[in-house]
Amino acid sequence: MLKLISVIIPFYNTGNKIERCANALLNQSYPKNEYEIIFVDDGSNDDTAEIISKFKKIRLIKQIHKGPAVARNLGVKNSKGQIILFTDADCIPDKIWIKNMVEPFKNKEVIGVSGTYKTFNKNSLIARFAGYEIEERHRKLKKQEQIDFIGTFSAAFRKSVFLMANGFDESFPTASGEDPELSFRLEKFGKMIFQPKAFVYHFHPNTLYNFLRQKFYRGYWRVFLYKKHKHKIFKHSYTPKSLFIEEALIGIATLLFLLSFFKLLPFFYPTLFFVIAFLFTLPFSLSVFIKDKPLGLISPFIIILRNFITGLGIICGILSALLKKIK
Repeated sequence: MLKLISVIIPFYNTGNKIERCANALLNQSYPKNEYEIIFVDDGSNDDTAEIISKFKKIRLIKQIHKGPAVARNLGVKNSKGQIILFTDADCIPDKIWIKNMVEPFKNKEVIGVSGTYKTFNKNSLIARFAGYEIEERHRKLKKQEQIDFIGTFSAAFRKSVFLMANGFDESFPTASGEDPELSFRLEKFGKMIFQPKAFVYHFHPNTLYNFLRQKFYRGYWRVFLYKKHKHKIFKHSYTPKSLFIEEALIGIATLLFLLSFFKLLPFFYPTLFFVIAFLFTLPFSLSVFIKDKPLGLISPFIIILRNFITGLGIICGILSALLKKIK
């Protein structure tokens, strides 16, 4: 028998998007007296906190700006539930999201549950691409009996296990690698599963700049994530191994291009690697083309840019880690 559920949402300058999230959580099909909603203001300097304070059935907690990992931990410390759920302020949970997220906990072996996404802003090509990219990864998770990666956009944990693992690593100052880092630590405590029936609508980046900026920082923080969990670099349930190959090909091609630019190598070599990298983009691009022809046509170029920027983020992360080690 499941007891009280606590839903925790950190926010920072989220503006009017947060109202959709709040209304969706208040209108869940789950019994109203069996869950609480806690929003944690991470030091916003816009009117987001004021918007949330108008909802009488929502608890609002405030902190100075320290990042979502700290905010989520603070929310858990102030929660009453035995099961804790997380989503993001720019997500809109489906009406039966809570019901579907907590259902797997009837199995006492289950300590964590991941839900899935649906794209909200489908009018944007880039947002649709981000959505298809995540859908592809979630199809992979759906086939697995057990996972080791839970994203906080739609996450649920047994509170006792979450506290045993000391919650989110607060050394991650932004929404970066704090959720896979926690997932990797929780793996030893029990079973984590993917629940495809539990979904939230999400605002994905709607411009190429915002999309690539997100990829850069994910690449950057990936260095610090894998520094803590080296055994997971090429072995976890979320990231396809082909992605590492794609990023390596683009990295090699870029390096060879620089050498060719300075006339140390013929341009044939970087061209060859760029062609191979392009060929690696085709299976996913074809799957996108079948559903979304205009986006499918430009997908190879988005993928190559994505891999280049992610690789740049990884290089910057490595340099930053080395500088910290020297200091």
